[in-house]
Amino acid sequence: MNTKVLRQLIDGGETLRVEFKGENNRSLSDAELLEAVVCLANRPGNESGWLLVGVEDDGKVTGAKARPRSNVLEPQKIQALIANRTRPSITCDVEVVDYYKKPVLVIKVPTSSVPVGTADGKYLRRIIGGQGRPECVPFHFSEMVARQADVGMRDYTSLPIPEAGGDVLDPLEFERLRRMIRESRGQGDSTLLELPDLELAKALGAVEANHQLVAVRVLGLLLFGKVDALRHFLPTHEVAFQVLSGLEVEVNEFFQWPLFRLMEEIASRFRARHRETELMVGFLRIGIPDYPERAFREGLANALIHRDYTRMGAVHIQWHEDRIEISNPGGFPEGVRLDNLLVTPPRPRNSLLADAFRRAGVVERTGRGIDTIFFEQLRNGRPPPSYERSTDTDVVLVLPGGQANLNFVGLVAELHQQGHPLKLDDLLVLNRLFLDRRLTIAEVTHTIQKGEVEARGVLERLVEMGLVEGRGEARGRVYHLSAATYRRLGEKSAYVRTRGFEPLQQEQMILQYIEKHGRITRREVAELCRLSPDQAKHLLKRLVRTTRLIKHGKFKGAWYELAP
Repeated sequence: MNTKVLRQLIDGGETLRVEFKGENNRSLSDAELLEAVVCLANRPGNESGWLLVGVEDDGKVTGAKARPRSNVLEPQKIQALIANRTRPSITCDVEVVDYYKKPVLVIKVPTSSVPVGTADGKYLRRIIGGQGRPECVPFHFSEMVARQADVGMRDYTSLPIPEAGGDVLDPLEFERLRRMIRESRGQGDSTLLELPDLELAKALGAVEANHQLVAVRVLGLLLFGKVDALRHFLPTHEVAFQVLSGLEVEVNEFFQWPLFRLMEEIASRFRARHRETELMVGFLRIGIPDYPERAFREGLANALIHRDYTRMGAVHIQWHEDRIEISNPGGFPEGVRLDNLLVTPPRPRNSLLADAFRRAGVVERTGRGIDTIFFEQLRNGRPPPSYERSTDTDVVLVLPGGQANLNFVGLVAELHQQGHPLKLDDLLVLNRLFLDRRLTIAEVTHTIQKGEVEARGVLERLVEMGLVEGRGEARGRVYHLSAATYRRLGEKSAYVRTRGFEPLQQEQMILQYIEKHGRITRREVAELCRLSPDQAKHLLKRLVRTTRLIKHGKFKGAWYELAP
């Protein structure tokens, strides 16, 4: 830690990772110090937190005071205090930084994958409170279980329910599972079909049994439980199906049913509202749904599989006029973020439940159902799904509806008929190019959430297929849809607008600008010719190299004038 990094932390204010503890009015007690450390250790995420003692809540540095019964700040003793009086023991990095002649005690607190408390048995966790500010709140046992599930250390659905006996299980639900496997067209696990009910439940991990039932687990109740038993033993489990028209509520129903029954009920309601638009591609008739059923089914299954069953709150399916929203209690599992949704390995919060859904043939066996959601939306001419409204406490999936791009659907179908089926990365890039007109390698990398090598491979494949063209060189190279693609999409003039002015025209515009204004900068060239900064830089280099311009200055202060 140094003054520069410390200043950046202070300027950023208090966050989930950073806590200020001022000592302007009084010294911080050992108990208060330990509680602040424990709170940071129990925060979500896997990056270390920072406790800054000697900084007030408003960011003003007043300096840390000597610890009680001591005349100096001794990092080693504070480190030992934390290690000795936390359970399990936390090893923190502790140092004193001289911040403009005022000492700041800097404690780097590692995030713990298991709940951490003080030796006195006090457990706290750090959250964003109702006013949008970070705060420390009591860490309850149910929340500890959820936290361990988030980091993959505990599966809540594997916990036994001591008071639940075999009478809580419904034989009809076992038959429902067998029927779903038979109708899954080979996607389900057919080895389960011949097993008796108890052995089938044991094979899924839904019960503990040794020739006879020992205990019913949470999973058993979720899959095969009777409705009354679910309400009694698992009141947090609930699913809401709502149809909304503006502010009017047309349908508002809540269910506390076993999950396979729920999947069938919600799927039937989806099909009842399902509409298709017909498109003829040659002699092939294509039905374009308002919402792809596979995308909806995977989104619903994900919400049921990944929800936090320790938290109150329902899984909501809200059908709006222009979109479907599916939300579930519990944020993304540890390590899953918006910028790696498409590439992160499967991280189910409830792994036994995820495995049961796969073996029933309800979801993709690969565990990459989110790819299916994106692929189905894009290939049906819809915008990609959005998870941007998700928070630390809820995951929200939005499936946009509205008018489909029929020409895009036709293009995808034609390519498939010609033996050139498009992959998910191809669809992501084509959709982004259609919306943004031009993309750089860096923007393609961000779009497909992969490295530069993979991004170049996708672009090269699209160029070879005649769907995309590239312009420029090196870092200034950009890509846009080809003239043939725009023609097939019914937007012939868009190609001319996208391609813009040819280099000779751009050069003439720059020369005329300088004749009128006397000089030009790279930023002005980018604005004038609608180029990226790198493209403007290469264009100016060419004009200097051909002795039509003279460069003055360096870096951002450089400007250009006409050569004599």
